[in-house]
Amino acid sequence: MQAARARALVDEARIARLATTTRTGRIDLVPITFALVDDRLVTAVDHKPKTTTHLKRLENIAVNPEVSVLVDGYDDADWSKLWWVRLRGLAQVIDDGAVYESALDVLTSKYHQYADVRPAGPAIVVELIRWQWWSASA
Repeated sequence: MQAARARALVDEARIARLATTTRTGRIDLVPITFALVDDRLVTAVDHKPKTTTHLKRLENIAVNPEVSVLVDGYDDADWSKLWWVRLRGLAQVIDDGAVYESALDVLTSKYHQYADVRPAGPAIVVELIRWQWWSASA
């Protein structure tokens, strides 16, 4: 798989998994909605029910901004269609300003569910440092 194909697959994907590291070195993993903006990945805390608004991923990023994001495709009927893309980068939590509003705009344009209820929580902006990928087919 070439870089352009990896980028296209990530652009088209609807869900990813964000990995952050706790103070004690444990890995936390959570599914996210996301969008790509140039060399950044953006996601936001949205209206879906959560047990608390004090999210571990936000605390983890404050302690250690290094994150990984995994996007993948699985086809149970045809394993030649399997693929994954891992993105590594430095995350920042923001809750106002032009970058914040831009992140929400791009998320709202990708996910129709946000048209009715725009995310109101903080955004996570990941400056992408490294892309790695694999595909079962050439």
